[in-house]
Amino acid sequence: MKTILFVTHKPKKCGVYEFGKNAFNAISPSKAYHFIKAECDSTACLENEISNHHPDAIIYNYHPSVMPWFVTKISKGVYRNNIISKDIVQIGIIHEITQEVADNATGYGNKFIFGPSQKKLNSLFDFYIAADPTLLLKNPLVFKTGRLIPEYHNTFPLPQITSIGSFGFGTPNKGFEKLVSKVQDEFEEAVIRLNIPYADFGDSEGLNAKRIADNCRKLITNQNIKLEITHEFLQDTELLDFLAANSMNVFMYEDKGGRGLSSALDMALAVNRPVAVSNCPMFRHLLNACPFVNADEYSLKEILSHDFDDVNKISKDWNQANLQWEYERILKAIFNTVTTPVIKKNGIIKTFQSKWNKIFSIPDASFTWLRNTNAASEDNLQRDTSLVYNPVILNGNGYNRILDDKARLLYKRTIESLHSLAPSTMSKKIERANVQQAFVFDTVFRLAKEYNNPKLLCVGSYEDTASMGLQKIGFDVEEIDPMINYFLQDFFEKPSTKKNSYDIIFSTSVIEHDPDDKSFIECFENLLAPGGLAIITCDYKDGWKPGDAKPEVDARFYTKNDLEKRLPSYLLNSKLIDEPHWDCPNPDFNYLGKYQYTFATFVFRKNK
Repeated sequence: MKTILFVTHKPKKCGVYEFGKNAFNAISPSKAYHFIKAECDSTACLENEISNHHPDAIIYNYHPSVMPWFVTKISKGVYRNNIISKDIVQIGIIHEITQEVADNATGYGNKFIFGPSQKKLNSLFDFYIAADPTLLLKNPLVFKTGRLIPEYHNTFPLPQITSIGSFGFGTPNKGFEKLVSKVQDEFEEAVIRLNIPYADFGDSEGLNAKRIADNCRKLITNQNIKLEITHEFLQDTELLDFLAANSMNVFMYEDKGGRGLSSALDMALAVNRPVAVSNCPMFRHLLNACPFVNADEYSLKEILSHDFDDVNKISKDWNQANLQWEYERILKAIFNTVTTPVIKKNGIIKTFQSKWNKIFSIPDASFTWLRNTNAASEDNLQRDTSLVYNPVILNGNGYNRILDDKARLLYKRTIESLHSLAPSTMSKKIERANVQQAFVFDTVFRLAKEYNNPKLLCVGSYEDTASMGLQKIGFDVEEIDPMINYFLQDFFEKPSTKKNSYDIIFSTSVIEHDPDDKSFIECFENLLAPGGLAIITCDYKDGWKPGDAKPEVDARFYTKNDLEKRLPSYLLNSKLIDEPHWDCPNPDFNYLGKYQYTFATFVFRKNK
């Protein structure tokens, strides 16, 4: 079993320390790796821990403000040569993470330079972990996890008088004054409960905390609005009890950008009380999933009365078991890389060269199944149930078929609908490839009527317009994709994934990119509920064989034999939904002027 040293700083009243403490407690029960915590305040302390434990890798709960000794030694090149060169993988947790920082993070030395700007924003480590589920995984050195929501059972009754709670250190831009004003504007009677402890880093004397408290008191003009402010640092259980006793908890941060996610929500989501947040990037992980919690767009009363189920679904996924699995998966991926020694004057210094297997692969954004990220962000995907879509009229069933020019004519109106539902994204697509998304969208829409409140899963969802369109017209779609979270096989192994539970699973031109399409099909079948449907499109060229020309990002083209015999042989408890028609003597799609092929569908139903 490999030993992993988890390095954090000495105990302090700060969010970074609390994050590291909770993360280590969550991953330390692992049976796959031996995690050891080391609380260090100097290179000498760290060197001693390395000598005692001989770790295979070190994970640093790193922030420059709490580990200044580490960044100083690294910048001088002393520590790296003397200690880190001992064949130990260096992994840093990035707290102040943004997409730009993640895209441009580099490994130590010149071997790793990623991102268009070639900036070495984070060259302290070999790999990086960010607890930000909103990141796109475009840099193979950067991994991400979900958040960690503590387990907590709320036994507090709801207060008779509405109680609005919030907490945080007295650092700038926390928005406590804004919260007091908002409560006073909206409520005739309420209790505001604030916990603003002194911070060891930046406010050890509590001057900022006291100033903020005084400002909040001066804002109270309604005698029926009671303000309670405390300054003691609450331990985890005490803080959870404080939050659990409120009607709702609100965070009105005023930071505008360049920051990582706030850990305050990790605690607030644990207590099963409504939450509201400002439109601050530090809350993007919640705002993206549950926009109704935005206190800059909705009143606190509206948020308080809203169904809290959507928020609960998110917090249930960010639990201890899933975080432990995430770290194990990340370490496995890192240890699967190839190490090549490079001889230097001072000895051997380890560098990494990735195998570029599918764990580290970066999809080609120009290919048909991807969308342009910037364009996608312009599309408003807020659902609109007033939108009406009428499915195409099929001659017979017509589900297992070739998607050629005849199909383009059949699905012309569906393609037009997708252009209306996701115009920016569709404008970046290869137009003649959109027949695939149209087929998937129409087929899911048509067949979903067989189920009561169908549970849908999109595999390869990164910028998939079929999934976008379905969500826009009111469907709930769970999405997985290596660019946003998981490969299918990883998702299948995730502790919280419920097997035999999905009514419809669909993917648009994804299977041909997976080297292991046998496990791809097996995962589909085992995730489907009895009677559930799989809807798949693929790149197709009958007669193709390994070694023949194909786009670089494809593992293969599919043939009639693949669809009629090989893929069905992997199905143990399913069968095709209808009689297939996969004859295509004249493929009519051309990619890059040199690859002539077409598209085909593979639709099957799991036996009841």
